[in-house]
Amino acid sequence: MKSIAIAIMTITALPAIAANPLSYPKAPKADVVDTYFGIEVADPYRPLENDTAANTLQWVEEQRALTSDYFSKIPFRDRLAREIAGFQNYRKTGLPFYGNDNRIYFYENDGLKNQAVLYRRDSIGAPAQVFLDPNTLSTDGTVALTGIYMSPSGRYTAYTVSRSGSDWTEIYLLDTATGQLLEDHIEWAKFTGASWHGDDGFFYSAYPKPEDGKEFSNANEFQRVMYHKVGTPQSADTLFYHDLNNPLHFQSAWVPKKSDYIFLFTGGQGFGQEIRVKDLNNPEADWLVMQDNQNEVVEPIDVHDGFVYFTTSIDAPNYKLMRVPVTAPSRENWQEVIAERPDAVLSSVSFTPNYMVITYDKDASSHLYLYSPAGEMLDEIKLPTLGSVGLSVDDERDDFFYSFVTYTAPWKHFAYDPATRTSTLIDQAVINGFNPDDYVTREVFYPSAEDGTPVHMFLTYRNDLKPDGNNPVYLYGYGGFNVPLTPGFSPNRLLWLENGGIYAETNLRGGSEYGDKWHEAGTKMQKLNVFNDFIGAAEYLIKEGWTRPELLTIEGGSNGGLLVGATVNMRPDLFAVAIPRVGVMDMMRYHLFTIGWNWASDYGTSADSPEMAAYLRAYSPAHNIKNDGTRYPAILVTTADHDDRVVPAHSFKYAAALQAADTGDAPKLIRIDSKAGHGAGKPVSKIIDEYADLYSFIFFNLGIDPKTSAE
Repeated sequence: MKSIAIAIMTITALPAIAANPLSYPKAPKADVVDTYFGIEVADPYRPLENDTAANTLQWVEEQRALTSDYFSKIPFRDRLAREIAGFQNYRKTGLPFYGNDNRIYFYENDGLKNQAVLYRRDSIGAPAQVFLDPNTLSTDGTVALTGIYMSPSGRYTAYTVSRSGSDWTEIYLLDTATGQLLEDHIEWAKFTGASWHGDDGFFYSAYPKPEDGKEFSNANEFQRVMYHKVGTPQSADTLFYHDLNNPLHFQSAWVPKKSDYIFLFTGGQGFGQEIRVKDLNNPEADWLVMQDNQNEVVEPIDVHDGFVYFTTSIDAPNYKLMRVPVTAPSRENWQEVIAERPDAVLSSVSFTPNYMVITYDKDASSHLYLYSPAGEMLDEIKLPTLGSVGLSVDDERDDFFYSFVTYTAPWKHFAYDPATRTSTLIDQAVINGFNPDDYVTREVFYPSAEDGTPVHMFLTYRNDLKPDGNNPVYLYGYGGFNVPLTPGFSPNRLLWLENGGIYAETNLRGGSEYGDKWHEAGTKMQKLNVFNDFIGAAEYLIKEGWTRPELLTIEGGSNGGLLVGATVNMRPDLFAVAIPRVGVMDMMRYHLFTIGWNWASDYGTSADSPEMAAYLRAYSPAHNIKNDGTRYPAILVTTADHDDRVVPAHSFKYAAALQAADTGDAPKLIRIDSKAGHGAGKPVSKIIDEYADLYSFIFFNLGIDPKTSAE
């Protein structure tokens, strides 16, 4: 693939499909009005919540046909698919890690395999052998390997899979030495791995089997911790813990390596989790309370030399490292190991036998350090530039591996030797025809639209690009759930960059880029801060001459889909294209589906108070679409039939309301994927197909004829 060097894409006349209004399918409706503390809220598209009803299924098929027909008429769509496939076709190798059998394991996709293969080798440099290939688990790549969990001696390996992108998890068991699949099989697990205690069995979290036909929509309640003994059927698994008084709690268990103590985590109703500890060797032992509420963040990392090491934001919004004896974990015994830094957020801590490996995020970029167990900083491991670090640290070896990525450079793997304080590059990715040196990433701060709060943003573009107002911009944001947006590489993005586009990624309030205070400033009745931060990003890009509204695209997924939907309703004049992906679009009823109740700590619910209900109603994307001729951007909504995180009903109702409203003639389409979920584990073939549609929609509605290497 040859490199494409152009500064501005070609503006072209649009074909007829862009000039004529589309005829949208008629959605099933009902005369439904809900009342929240005296506030009446119409919900005419309530029938679309029933995803198995005949009229919903008919509407879905009609929408699929309309969207497919639209894309079939975009002349460059197939060409873009080939270009994206070309960028995807490079070796993607994960960091090596040591298994409990002392072999070295790593994931790798040699190009366009739907799923990465798990390999192992006996030692560094030894020949690699396939250990587990998830591509053999389905004919279309829609079964994803989501985790492996080896017993302490390495005798057994439990692995988890997801089907068609669902959050539902199945657990299987292998004989590690031979790779032979055992008969053990567990279903209806969710948000869990396998936490071993010895080689005899493991703990996992599961829900009762759901009602037939409602596996992907009904609320998930009464999660419980189960124990599975190797060689027995799931029906023989024993109940270790459940709480019948709190159906909306997550329950999970963790047994640290080489430990006989089990940690029980209870969450789901706050930012944090309750934590209790128990000695598994003493059946009469009481639970010891380490953290008694879900309103504060306490994250155990490891049990090391008899101490539980953990990070917390209690009295330290940027987080600090603490420890406490595992036999006496209550708060009065907590000890500080590394104090909070005012200039950076503590993001990870890992242990080797003699060191701690620490990462901090400063302005959303990684910084890597070596510390002593006592908390003394020994070395800053210098990183090449702005970017993100991944770690592979083993508690039985002092040397470790780390990876580094940027917006334009895929993975590089390094080995670090603490004895000599040196890093050695051991492997890196190469994408034929793409030169990262042709691009630059810069940091900017801009004022939020309402209160002027400074917000950080990364801009990535060709190094010869000028802020002349003629540059297409792809603006991405999230802003929620304490999730940071840090530099990451995506081969799909290269198509945009190679065509002279700017990729802008902004660190909105609601994320964790600046600690707990930054997160809380974007929650509940401060959620409008997030949308105003996003609007401020668009206004800054226009004011500084990077682009203009006719060339500005916004995109976000999940909570970011909510962001896009709400922002378009607030300022439709700022954008030419909007892509709300798998978004939370009905803020009045989100908590009634699958695990939506778990989002209440960020959003609040319509049942909380009159004030909270009114606040949610005022920005809920599905309830605030203008219907007065106000011109909206071209909008492509995306969802999938197996999304049991944010159920498709959100996107269905939002799309139906959009299509029925008077918002101008720009297309309002919905892309409904099949055998796919919220996004995790999606096969490469589906990723290529999805991004071919997304970029075709964007370029087409910007009036741009994109260039590809075939020309």
